[in-house]
Amino acid sequence: MKKVERIISYTEYASDKELTPEEARLLREAEEATRGSYSPYSHFAVGAAVLLENGEIIRGSNQENAAYPVGLCAERVALFYASHTYPGVAVKAIAITAKSEIHSVKDPVKPCGSCRQVMAETEYRSGKKMKIILKGETGKVITFDGTDNLLPFSFSGEDL
Repeated sequence: MKKVERIISYTEYASDKELTPEEARLLREAEEATRGSYSPYSHFAVGAAVLLENGEIIRGSNQENAAYPVGLCAERVALFYASHTYPGVAVKAIAITAKSEIHSVKDPVKPCGSCRQVMAETEYRSGKKMKIILKGETGKVITFDGTDNLLPFSFSGEDL
């Protein structure tokens, strides 16, 4: 028997004012993307902004549906659109944020498992890690250098 431990590593900032100008801009784009959210059931609007290696920024927002769970998360909307529009162009960073009509979203919003897997596959396809920037409506921001700290045991094409 062999016991293995894994340490999860991320960086925490007191506010978005501590981010680089490029990261802060991407986070503002994600905040703007929440306006396109269709979330009449959860009242939880999520926005994502993807920065591609070619400098393009693609936004996405969550899209709910009365026939749950056929909606789609903001992260996947943005990543799939980026992959379709700019095939073969690596993702440099993704920023994700949320707001709610019901309560204040104080903690950084985290991607669901499906989105984490899509993010990992995006890295796998390009061979490059992406910076992940997470924020709620106010307060601290956390960043990850790559998806391995968000999804340590992702499924890859090599597993087939």
